[in-house]
Amino acid sequence: MLTAPLRQHNGIFEDRAFTRPAPNSELSCAILVVGGSTAAYTAALVAARANLSVCLVQPTQILGGQFTVQALPASDDGDLLKERAGAFHRAGEEFAISPLQRWFRDRQRQLQPVQGEVLQNPGGGWVSPICTSPVVSAIALNEAIAPCLERGTLRFIPFAEPVEVQFVTPPGGRRRVTGVVFQDLQRGHRFTISAQITIEATDLGDLLEVGNIPSRVGQETREETGEQALPKHPLPECQQSFTYGAVIELAEPGKGKPIGAPPGYNVAPWLLAADFEADFWTKSGGQWEPQPRPFLHPFGIFRYRRLIRVSTQEKLVKPGDVSVLNWGQHQHGEGGPMLCGNDYRVGELVGVSREERKLHLKQGRDRARAYVHYLQQRGIPLKPRGDLTWTADGIALEPYIREARRGIALTPILHEDVAKAFFPDQARARCFADSVGIGQYHYLDLHGNDRQGHASLPGDKVIALPFTLPVGSLVPIDTDGLVLSSKSLGTTHITNAAYRMHPVEWAIGEASGYLAALAVWAGVQPRAIALQEPLLRKLQGLITRNGIPIFWFDDVSHSDPDFEPIQVMATAGIVRSETTTDLHFRPENTVTRAVVSTAMVKLLNLSPTTPDQPTFSDVPKNHWAHPYIEALAAAGLIAGVGRGRFAPESPITREQLSFLVKKAAPDAYDRAFARTPIDRQSLRRRELSRVLYEVMKVVLKN
Repeated sequence: MLTAPLRQHNGIFEDRAFTRPAPNSELSCAILVVGGSTAAYTAALVAARANLSVCLVQPTQILGGQFTVQALPASDDGDLLKERAGAFHRAGEEFAISPLQRWFRDRQRQLQPVQGEVLQNPGGGWVSPICTSPVVSAIALNEAIAPCLERGTLRFIPFAEPVEVQFVTPPGGRRRVTGVVFQDLQRGHRFTISAQITIEATDLGDLLEVGNIPSRVGQETREETGEQALPKHPLPECQQSFTYGAVIELAEPGKGKPIGAPPGYNVAPWLLAADFEADFWTKSGGQWEPQPRPFLHPFGIFRYRRLIRVSTQEKLVKPGDVSVLNWGQHQHGEGGPMLCGNDYRVGELVGVSREERKLHLKQGRDRARAYVHYLQQRGIPLKPRGDLTWTADGIALEPYIREARRGIALTPILHEDVAKAFFPDQARARCFADSVGIGQYHYLDLHGNDRQGHASLPGDKVIALPFTLPVGSLVPIDTDGLVLSSKSLGTTHITNAAYRMHPVEWAIGEASGYLAALAVWAGVQPRAIALQEPLLRKLQGLITRNGIPIFWFDDVSHSDPDFEPIQVMATAGIVRSETTTDLHFRPENTVTRAVVSTAMVKLLNLSPTTPDQPTFSDVPKNHWAHPYIEALAAAGLIAGVGRGRFAPESPITREQLSFLVKKAAPDAYDRAFARTPIDRQSLRRRELSRVLYEVMKVVLKN
């Protein structure tokens, strides 16, 4: 425990915030988080806030991954997260992300006012609804985690990477991770950390490689995943490209600061000036615009990811504005060549030797430098801003990683679970019953490298619907003591392209942190939580109690007093939407007897029945709720008198629900109606979720 509050400078904590293990030392903790990704940060934060002892080990002394050391604090948000999203005019930040992530975004805005005014998008980049500098992001992230460091629940160990994974294999049992051996990157020595649960949150899935834990690299086969868009043969070299972001300021004419060409400029195939572009071609109404948008156009490349702006007028580009160059491949007009910015496409970082990785990292960094040089040679006055990247030249400390080695998980997330083509006329992709998070990006954003054979995803097969995060994707198929996080969870080459985005990776980290925490508290393995319903619902309750959405609704804020029951009951498939064609829950709508019957049958695990002799004369066999109504009747919970009437579409009252609950689960009665009046008012949908959630806890002995 620290005796005085921690200070930070330019987004870096003072030295006493760090733990630097001695040579051959052995440390222990409840939860070990390995990696410097965004998910590593959020996993460590939520676990440490839960008052568990946590060690976070990463390669740098700057927290945050994509937002900071990768110089990409322009969040890749889906449309639903953008301001004023949703038919009910709630800001997307109220229902699409957690309160913790929303706090981070609000704090970024506060820390970077524009002319003294706090704006929704401080940087004003046109691709993202919130852009700030990497340093501002780091300061905000540090503020949230500093109390955990001061309290001693978190030890932050920088400048280290894993070199060995330690296991035990009980007789007749499954191999279990017990600890990790690390190498200090500055001092060269090794140290060991043992933990009850280890979280793999590296940006490249390195812990899986070091531990020889079942995993996949690059593009899988159709046989491996079942995804029909894949070929019959594996293509591990087909990976997403990576990018070194370059943070540059627009200077006054003639006041730019040349970055200089890297060695091999215009000679090495990854440094050819002819492959770069400054203008942005785009289509309007399906047709190419007659002229490209210049670099400094209000919707050109410079403002694409602008991080700092001088003017409160969002579309105005002025000297003093700062942007990060992170520009992929685009066609140069109708039938023109495919040109590129600073994406590095000639090699890969995963599944290669460390020597080859280092070579590609150097070449990728050179490419970013070459792109800045190319733009400067075109007369654009740019000035590198190394003070914002913790480097001398304004090029990011680490590359922006789009794809990692992926663990083989209990639940793989497939193309058929996410793409619009497989959910016609529906608002959501697959709603996993074991969901522990949500995400959305409008398409599967594959930045392929230059290897041949990348899968083609035409039409609706590349469009991604709002999706969920199954807890089974965080659990390795044959290894205990380990949680998969960041980009190493059980996605595929295709689905990783949607799950890799900033808000989703944040949510993945939160989910993996809470999964690890519950495993420690309950003294069980993560797979037990994934496979045993009482533990699964307990985890979902823990997550939603902290405001984290696990099911897609656009009209239920994480501040709603019934957020937890609505979210858990929807995920469990007991009380969901009135229709699958929108994202609305309609919490204030009344509830019919048919809906209650269906929910009760699912909750009590009764078998839907279709008897030859119907119990009620007004519920025909072709009525959608008929088997559920009959199941309740067969269980003696409702009764028809001489084939009486049930009125399935009639509203049910709170009192009528209370009779049903008292008969079906008397032990849950008082608990179920603690916050709901028992009267003859029509029952509302939020109340049904609230009541049945408490019944479910009793049924599951939670």
